[in-house]
Amino acid sequence: MTTTAPAKTDVDQPTREERAARGKAARAVAPRSSHAEFTRDPAVDPLALLAQQDASRVPGLVPIRYGRMAVSPFTYYRGAALPMAADLASTPRSGLTVQACGDAHLMNFGVFASPERRLVFDINDFDETLPGPWEWDIKRLAASLEVAARENGYTVQQCRSVVLAAGAEYRRAIRGFAASTALAVWYAHADVDTVRAMYADQIGAGRRRKLARNVARAHTKDNLGALRRFASVTDGRLRINPDPPLIERMEDLAGAEHQDPDQLWAQLIGVVKAYRGSLEPERRALLDRYRVVDMAHKVVGVGSVGTRCWMVLLLGNDESDPLFLQAKEAGRSVLAPYAGASRYGNEGRRVVVGQRLMQTVSDVFLGWVRVEGFDGRTRDFYVRQLRDWKGSAETEGMKPAALQVYGRLCAWTLARAHARTGDVVALAAYLGSRSVFEEAIASFASAYADQNEKDHTELLSAITAGKIAAIAGK
Repeated sequence: MTTTAPAKTDVDQPTREERAARGKAARAVAPRSSHAEFTRDPAVDPLALLAQQDASRVPGLVPIRYGRMAVSPFTYYRGAALPMAADLASTPRSGLTVQACGDAHLMNFGVFASPERRLVFDINDFDETLPGPWEWDIKRLAASLEVAARENGYTVQQCRSVVLAAGAEYRRAIRGFAASTALAVWYAHADVDTVRAMYADQIGAGRRRKLARNVARAHTKDNLGALRRFASVTDGRLRINPDPPLIERMEDLAGAEHQDPDQLWAQLIGVVKAYRGSLEPERRALLDRYRVVDMAHKVVGVGSVGTRCWMVLLLGNDESDPLFLQAKEAGRSVLAPYAGASRYGNEGRRVVVGQRLMQTVSDVFLGWVRVEGFDGRTRDFYVRQLRDWKGSAETEGMKPAALQVYGRLCAWTLARAHARTGDVVALAAYLGSRSVFEEAIASFASAYADQNEKDHTELLSAITAGKIAAIAGK
C-alpha cells in the first residue's frame, strides 16, 4: 500500500534531519574547541556584583554570607554564581538553548524522595533557573569539579581526568537521549538503586559502604527527623528552637526589626494561604489536613545567605504528624542580565516551573506566592518541604576515582535535564562523537579555577582591609 506524506505546514515540527543539520551548523558559530577559551572582561568586578545582591538582603546576615564564602576557593565558588554568569556571558555559545539550572555546581545535586517514596538523584537547586545557553550549565559544573579536585589535593592530571570524564559523560548521555523517544527522555531518572548498579564496580568497597551510610542517613531526614532536630515543647506548646542568628523565632525577629509580632504572624499566615492557591486541587486537599503552629527565619546555603527564608511548622493529626515547609525568597535569576528576563512576572513561579521542567519528579508541596507589602516591599517566594529524605555527597576528601564517578553522575543528570527542555537532536549533532568538546571544557575548567582562586584571594584581602564585613564559623 502506498501512502502519501501530509503537506508540510507552518506549525509542523522540523524533521530530525533538519534538527541535526541545525546542530552541525552551530559548529561554525561556536567551534567545539572554542569552549576552552576564557578571558575575563575587564568590566566584570566580582565583589561589586556580589555587593549588588547584598542590597536586597537582610543586612545583619550578609556578613555570614561572606564568612562562609571566605572559607575556601570552593565555598567562594558556591556563592559566586552572579560573577560567573557575567564571565560566561562573554564566552562562545552555539545558539542552542535549554532550561538552564543557572547554578549547576556539584553540590547542587543530591538525593531526595519522590512522591512514590523512592530515593532519586537529581539537581536540587533552581534559584537561578532560566532559559539560556546549555554551555553555561556544563561549564559551571566542570569548573566546580576542578575547584573541588584541587581542594582535595589532586595532581594536575587527576584534576583534568575528573573533568574530562564528566564532559564525556555529558556528551555520551546527550547522544543517547537523542536516540531515544521523547517519552523515554521525559521518564528517565536515576534512583539510588540504579546509581548503585551503574557505578558499583567503579568505586572501592569503602566508598560503597559510605554511600550506604549516606543513603540510610537521607532516610532519616524526613519531617519527623526535622521535628526532633528543630522543635521542642516550650510552655506546653510545640515551638521551633531558636539558634540565632541562623534560626530566629518570629517574635524575636519582629522585635529586632521593630515590627508588631502579631502583624508579622498574620502576614506569614497570609503567605501560606496565598501559596495554597498555586497547588493543584488534590495537593491543596492534602495541605488542608495541616495547621500552622510555628514559624521561624532560617539561614540557608552559601550564596543564598541573607535572602528571606522562613521555616513553617505544621501539624496534622497530632505531634507525630508534622510537616515542615520552607518559604524561600526568589529574586531575579543571576542569568537574567545576560540571557533575558523571565517570561513569568513572579520569580517564585519562575523557580517552580524551571524545577518541574528539569526534574523528573518534584516535591508535592512545591508552589509559589507573591507577598505585597512584606517589610515594606513586594517579594516573591517559592515553597517546598524543608526536608524530604534530602541528602548530598561529601566531596571533601574524596579519592580521585570516587569524584570522577560522582562527576559523571552529575553530568548525566544535567544532560537529562537539558534533553527534556532543549533540542536534544541538535545538541547531539553539535557535540558529535569525538572528544573535542570535553577536551575544551577541561581546559576551560582549569582556567576558570585559576580565576576563582584569584577572586577568593581578593575577597580575603577586602575582608582583612575592613572593606567587607564577614562573620566566620556561622
